[in-house]
Amino acid sequence: QVQLAESGGGLVQAGGSLRLSCVVSKVVFDYADMGWYRQVPGNQRELVARISTGHIANYTDSVKGRFTISRDDRKNTVSLQMDNLKPEDTAVYYCNRDPPFRRSDAWGSYDYWGQGTQVTVSS
Repeated sequence: QVQLAESGGGLVQAGGSLRLSCVVSKVVFDYADMGWYRQVPGNQRELVARISTGHIANYTDSVKGRFTISRDDRKNTVSLQMDNLKPEDTAVYYCNRDPPFRRSDAWGSYDYWGQGTQVTVSS
């Protein structure tokens, strides 16, 4: 069973904080670098934070110093602490491997994504 279940999004004022969580199935999580992505309608999905199997974290420039990614290897979870949120952080946030988990079935091979969680930051 492949699972990527994001939660924790919501509506927050600029300067506020949110903590996103993602429950990941073992087949996706084990031995994989993990990341948080975000997507604004009409734009491509972008990787904003990633954490290696060795717990080394990297961030895109726009979130450095404000977002913190972490992983719990016993619980197969990935989290994203987002502080000092800005209106431009508004997006749907997804967790996944980096690169994304690919699934194959009768219809072919494709990147598998969860439902995501909406983050809206008001000014």
